[in-house]
Amino acid sequence: MCEVTIVIPNYKGKEYLFSCVKSLYEKDQTEKKILIIDNASNDGSIEEVVKEYPEVECVMLDKNYGFCRAVNIGIEKTDTPYVILLNNDTVIKDNYVKYLLDSIKKDPNIFSVEPKMIQYHDPSKIDSAGTYYNALGWAYAYGKDKSVKKYNNIRKIFAACGGASIYRKKVFEEIGMFDEKHFAYLEDIDVGYRARIAGYDNLYEPKSEVIHVGSAASGARYNEFKVKMSSRNNVYLIYKNMPVVQKILNSPFLFVGFLVKYLFFLRKGYGKLYVNGIKEGLHMGKKSDKVKYESGHLKNYIKIQIELWINIFRRLA
Repeated sequence: MCEVTIVIPNYKGKEYLFSCVKSLYEKDQTEKKILIIDNASNDGSIEEVVKEYPEVECVMLDKNYGFCRAVNIGIEKTDTPYVILLNNDTVIKDNYVKYLLDSIKKDPNIFSVEPKMIQYHDPSKIDSAGTYYNALGWAYAYGKDKSVKKYNNIRKIFAACGGASIYRKKVFEEIGMFDEKHFAYLEDIDVGYRARIAGYDNLYEPKSEVIHVGSAASGARYNEFKVKMSSRNNVYLIYKNMPVVQKILNSPFLFVGFLVKYLFFLRKGYGKLYVNGIKEGLHMGKKSDKVKYESGHLKNYIKIQIELWINIFRRLA
């Protein structure tokens, strides 16, 4: 029985999509379904894939709805207990799917598992060895730009990167899907955060490896779209997931974190965009968006808060 569907959101992925799909068939023999959700690319990328792999299912959207809407459509269409979200600018390594499946099936309390992500332009370096968030309001990829020979131990992480990770589908029914208000960026932190509040775990599995170009759809590591969307979504993420007491507790750290980020982007010429993103984020959330506080989850909030503090030192180190 097929246990996993691989959902690939695509937007003008002509340069990468075919290689991504090809690697899924050549590098891993695990039984799987492949579903591409295309955000009105109109660049021939879908036609190229379907011609060679007619068994791949494709959903063609009428415009670019962003990452979150695309993967939500994909998740809802799947009939398998597990779903892998895979960016079109990736190439998997041997048994990538198998190792992710083996890892998530070990414990029903695991919501998601992130593989070892390797940089495309320099395969000797890590792109991400686990996704983290801290009390400064910083989301970051652990181990980025470090040697791929490191980070070889399975461990719990804050959240899994939405660009190459596996998820337990039934948990979405409990915590909700990817928040489409995000459009793109930090949506994986948000859904991982909600899973943590509900008491689920997210893991890093180093045996599963994927090569990732990074920012293929939006451009360079820092660009106008990414800077503004990330700052906007970060404010929204905090509003949604932190109860009032936790916001107050973290306010000194968040002030410092946002100030440091502003100064960083100011030097790169994006200071005004960063501030505009924050302003948008402050008016983005509604009461209905907030994760409802439940006293039964208090111990989970405490564990999360301790980790948010620990992750400051992990990031600085």
